[in-house]
Amino acid sequence: MTDSTSTSTSTEAVLDRARFGADGLLPAVVQEESSKDVLMLGYMDREALRRTLTEGRVTFWSRSRQEYWRKGDTSGHAQYVRAAALDCDDDTLLVTVQQVGAACHTGAHRCFDVDPLDPVTASAPVADATVADVTEATR
Repeated sequence: MTDSTSTSTSTEAVLDRARFGADGLLPAVVQEESSKDVLMLGYMDREALRRTLTEGRVTFWSRSRQEYWRKGDTSGHAQYVRAAALDCDDDTLLVTVQQVGAACHTGAHRCFDVDPLDPVTASAPVADATVADVTEATR
């Protein structure tokens, strides 16, 4: 078997394994390889995922324009695929990339830099009372 055949077979296996939503789309979280920053979120249909896995550049499906777009084709701010992984439910993709230039359409390095929210904090849940605690409390 040649390398191109095994690549094709494994790409088809990934495409078959991926669980696209009712709209035919799969959310794709893009993470920078060097910094581990989460750069952006985009959506892929089956063809966009195939292109991403076989061409080495991240391709998305634009929900607003109803067309494919490859990150960097007009801006020069490209994303080169270094790794990709489906999550445990096979319904979200993590794409690790080498980012060239800004990832966000605003010119920011990452889309999540704008107006960070105040962190939400929660305390740890109260541990279940033991039988001894209950007995002591009722004396």
